Amino acid sequence: MEPTKGVELWPVQLSQHAQQVDWVILAFTALLVVLVLPVFAAMIYFAVKYRRGSMADRSPSASRNVWLEASWSVIPFLLAGVFFAWAASLYFDLFHPPADSLGIDVVAKQWMWKFEHPGGQREIDTLHVPVNTPVELTMISEDVIHSLYFPALRIKQDVLPGRYTRLWFKADKVGEYHLHCAEFCGTDHARMGGSLIVLDPEGYQRWLGQAGADTSLAAAGEALFRKYGCSGCHGANSSVRAPNLAGVYGSPVPLDGGGTVIADERYIRDSVLFPKKQVAAGYKPIMPTFQGQVSEEDLLKLIAYIKSLS
Repeated sequence: MEPTKGVELWPVQLSQHAQQVDWVILAFTALLVVLVLPVFAAMIYFAVKYRRGSMADRSPSASRNVWLEASWSVIPFLLAGVFFAWAASLYFDLFHPPADSLGIDVVAKQWMWKFEHPGGQREIDTLHVPVNTPVELTMISEDVIHSLYFPALRIKQDVLPGRYTRLWFKADKVGEYHLHCAEFCGTDHARMGGSLIVLDPEGYQRWLGQAGADTSLAAAGEALFRKYGCSGCHGANSSVRAPNLAGVYGSPVPLDGGGTVIADERYIRDSVLFPKKQVAAGYKPIMPTFQGQVSEEDLLKLIAYIKSLS
């Protein structure tokens, strides 16, 4: 099944979130019509009635309807507040993925999308996911700002260099759908697209087997951990006093000089590239920087390995 060709005036709804977004758009459009049409009708009526030369009575009104005037301001304000709360709840939901989400890493680069699954399966410009399964994307760019956009899911998230961003969704229909870059990123920006392929659970498992992978993401990270010499300082038998990384992911880390930070992906990445930025309390800032030596893809593998130690 191929994605629909040509212009889609209204993309299919691929998730419950997409349905809610469409309801917000349609309901807010209806509200605007209800509020705006009477105003334009009144403008036309008064323009005709009080046109130059007409015999209409122009004397001041003897009375005012204060309740009518107040309601014309208060009711639209309250309705707008309802829509704000509705849209805000959908927005906040995008930043709270379920705990059992399938984690997939995304690296954007002029002009392609690189996806890597936990089992080590890699693909370019095509993302395979299982149906009715929450999927969380951890994304970063190798060069400029990109933006990953799934029209059928009604979600979009900027992908930034030097910073991880997240996006999660749960597709509820099997099929093939478009994905795009929604941020101008250079001369071939228009070609930076691809496909989201939603498979049934059995089909997804078959694809994982056919895609093949020499090793899992965490196992590849363990090999890099040794290759870059990290195990020489952070290993259990190391003679160098360095923080123990077992169980560190997701835990609070006291910092030298006061304060704490949660050891998430950003903290681990910064510790590799900018080790003197946030030094753990009780340790000397002796770790060298690996900036320019480790690619973004390798950093994600190292992070996957450190996650596995938890």
